[in-house]
Amino acid sequence: MASAKLLDSSCPVARSLGVLGERWTLLILREAISGTTRFAGFRDALGVAPDVLTDRLATLVEYGVLTREPYQEPGSRQRFDYHLTEAGRELHITLAALWQWGDKHLPMSGVPKVERHARETGRPLHVAFVDDRGREVGLDSVRSTWVQPAT
Repeated sequence: MASAKLLDSSCPVARSLGVLGERWTLLILREAISGTTRFAGFRDALGVAPDVLTDRLATLVEYGVLTREPYQEPGSRQRFDYHLTEAGRELHITLAALWQWGDKHLPMSGVPKVERHARETGRPLHVAFVDDRGREVGLDSVRSTWVQPAT
């Protein structure tokens, strides 16, 4: 369940954590980005308890990260597929940044790394800050400032 206290925060990181910060949520998103769409697929891949999975999926649907679409196989009851929305697909960048950080700072020997490549060119990709001209900006050159909305 999303944290109401975090959702009411003026900080966008806190609001994001209100939706995405529960245990299992980012791993559910990892599976969705990898193509998992069905409840049983998430449960089997993650080993998460069904009640927890139900809660996390409901939160992701409620906040527009996933959509829930009914399907029914012959002789079975109606069930649901879960698909990433545009907002959910944008979280691929966030997960890729966590993946990249984990591979660099928490490496495990004998465990395969994920490599990302551009579909059209096959060139390797990494997550970074990029300016409005498409140039990568080093971490030491990034400054974050609060900007008041126009009234």
